[in-house]
Amino acid sequence: MVSPPFQLASSAVAAGRCAPGTPHLQQPAPVRRRARLADLDPNYHCSIVGTCLGTASLRKLMVRCLPELAQASDVDIHHEAVHLATAGGAGAKALHKALDEAHAVAIRRFAGLDGAALAQAWQQALALGQVPGAYWALLTHAQTTPELRKRAFGDVHMLSHLVGAANRADIRRLQALTQRNAELGEQVERQQLRLQDLAQERQALAERLQAQALAQTRCCAPAPDVAGLQAELAARDQALAHQTGRREAAESQMLAERQAREALQQRVGTSLELIDALQAELQALEEQLAAQLEPVAPILRLQGCRIVYVGGRPGANRSIRAMVQAAGGELVLHDGGIEDRKGLLAAALPRADFAVFPVDCVDHDSMATVKRLCERHQIPFHPVRSASAASFAALLARLADAQLPGPHRCMRHG
Repeated sequence: MVSPPFQLASSAVAAGRCAPGTPHLQQPAPVRRRARLADLDPNYHCSIVGTCLGTASLRKLMVRCLPELAQASDVDIHHEAVHLATAGGAGAKALHKALDEAHAVAIRRFAGLDGAALAQAWQQALALGQVPGAYWALLTHAQTTPELRKRAFGDVHMLSHLVGAANRADIRRLQALTQRNAELGEQVERQQLRLQDLAQERQALAERLQAQALAQTRCCAPAPDVAGLQAELAARDQALAHQTGRREAAESQMLAERQAREALQQRVGTSLELIDALQAELQALEEQLAAQLEPVAPILRLQGCRIVYVGGRPGANRSIRAMVQAAGGELVLHDGGIEDRKGLLAAALPRADFAVFPVDCVDHDSMATVKRLCERHQIPFHPVRSASAASFAALLARLADAQLPGPHRCMRHG
């Protein structure tokens, strides 16, 4: 049987040769394009939305896509944006377009790079603090490898841990700025008083000069030293102009220092709130540890209480399980779908007294599933600040102190 012509040509090309008179067909090289937001690993969506889009621009975009979010909090706006990015479709395209428009300069700068040059450009941007644009350009670059994406994700994650280290320096700088602002205020006040004195002296000299000129006109008395008075008046004017310039410069510097102080006060306020939360968690953890060391008088009892904990980290989860068991309760752990099936979560929640999940160590889909199931079965759920055992101990202490009825009947002080 005779093979069709296209099959003969394919066989010749596969053998590394062509029939006489047949042109050699070259397969075009595949064109690699930039990755879309929906193409990326969903684990990157949270850091991309939080790092590469400002709060105001993200809210404006999300309200345009979902008008019902007009009164939503920043956390809910962020959550819905991550959900749209993961779901794909028109919402993901709108987010991708907004990110491209916001970071067009960084995308063009990274476009011609590949391999080691791409990694070096990311490190330079990281060192210069130009993280948002470089992060988006790197994650969507056609030549970015999974390893480089993972490294960049880790770099951005570690940046959040550096904020606390700068708090003490900010407080010291705020104190120095406050003192400097007070000194500048006193200096401006002294200069204003000096300007008033100079203005009064100038006015007095002008009146003297005018009176002498009038007296000279009325009589033939010897002419006063007009030239000397004019020279003295010019000197006063020059001194007045100099003091005015100094006062304006001091006022400008005082305004800049005041703005810097207000910015630092906001940062210090945020830091103090975080310190208060950490101190409360530490105190609760210390009380729980003290209760475990003195089993005769534990501070909290969870007899017959079933708690479902979704997310977290293995090391902290072991401590949390030991804490609950020591108080007489039962803890059901679910990792949110990493290794445990999602169906186990739906089966475990209806039998729980309440559910807990750490907001810093649980995926958005699992968080939404827990909220939906708890609302359906009328089971209380409590988000905690972090996956640490201290945050969980602080939650138990708050629930016990509140003495809530219904689902919290299993919790009581020892």
